[in-house]
Amino acid sequence: MTVLAALTAFGVLLSACGGATPAAKTESKPAAEATKPAAEAAKPAAAAATSPAAAANPGASAAGSTAKPGAALAPPVALNTLNGTIAVDGSSTVFPVSEAMAEEFQKATGGKVRVTVGISGTGGGFKKFCAGETDISDASRPIQKAEIDQCKAAGVEFVELPVAFDGLSIMVSPRNTFVDCMKVSELKKMWEPEAQGTVTRWNQIRPEWPNQEIRLYGAGADSGTFDYFTDAVNGKEKASRGDYTASEDDNVLVQGISNDPNALGYFGFAYYEENADKLKLLGVDAEKGAGCIKPTAESIRDGSYSPLSRPLFIYAKKTSLDRPEVREFLRFYLNADSSPKLIDQVGYIAFPPPYYQQALQRLNAVQTGTVFPGGSQLGVKLEDLFSRTPSLP
Repeated sequence: MTVLAALTAFGVLLSACGGATPAAKTESKPAAEATKPAAEAAKPAAAAATSPAAAANPGASAAGSTAKPGAALAPPVALNTLNGTIAVDGSSTVFPVSEAMAEEFQKATGGKVRVTVGISGTGGGFKKFCAGETDISDASRPIQKAEIDQCKAAGVEFVELPVAFDGLSIMVSPRNTFVDCMKVSELKKMWEPEAQGTVTRWNQIRPEWPNQEIRLYGAGADSGTFDYFTDAVNGKEKASRGDYTASEDDNVLVQGISNDPNALGYFGFAYYEENADKLKLLGVDAEKGAGCIKPTAESIRDGSYSPLSRPLFIYAKKTSLDRPEVREFLRFYLNADSSPKLIDQVGYIAFPPPYYQQALQRLNAVQTGTVFPGGSQLGVKLEDLFSRTPSLP
């Protein structure tokens, strides 16, 4: 028996007990990413995290809060009994995580389940989700009131599942020798709507910087990254200058920034880590006394990288949970032992394992709604994600 066959057989045995096997990158990413060893990404899940007993008792909280009981999902089934197709779309930031989960889940099912993962951006993903075109929506911000209304009008109910933390990263080319840190007020001066056509050169931000044209790169308007960045830096979602190179594909931004010494851009931490040899990471000074702080696993997790640390989500359509392949993929995604290791491996900041148990309990209880009825919030901590009961505005 080959190593892969042994791992797959072991994953089937775990699934029968409610566990899951680890995940790896899919073929659509660069080959170097695809070769990350899945066997090192995770170990067998703790029985208490994903056992049938835990599924049958969704009200018991591992993270200290109590899930509101609902119409509990059917018990787990063996992964080799599944078949079908699962449609995922949305955030390019969450894409690496969902892509990795999808690849290994497909392997664990013997290729009988196909998981497609798109990158329409958070807003574009919610449009498809609320139109009934997808089963799961990746999101780098909470669902907004207008999107909730769209889903409600279409009869689409959803379960909100936080999966990781991210730190929006500010980057320049390695050929840029004069910028190492920027204040939030300087980022605002550069990116606010009033800057369009007027703030165009580096020495307008700081006099000692060169009299060279600034070329900006950032997320597109359908991106949750765009929403969060504009809120955190400019004080209002979607308030931004428009004369910059925008893309939902972060790889396009990497190429633009890395090749231009006068470029500056922003996107998720994982894409920086994946391209650290091509980019120069800047620190950010929130101007609250802590000074300049760069995003790292520690500074993002403890919130000291402020105000650009944020949670990431997946949203599951309630009616899709009637299909066993969707249920088991989501349980696979929230495995309390293997998922944190994989999420860290693809460059994002995992929660402590008990919080994945809590997310699993929210899923098993089919708790619909959001804990952010007012939309995105800055400075969100773990307890904010899991201590509140989801609802609809």
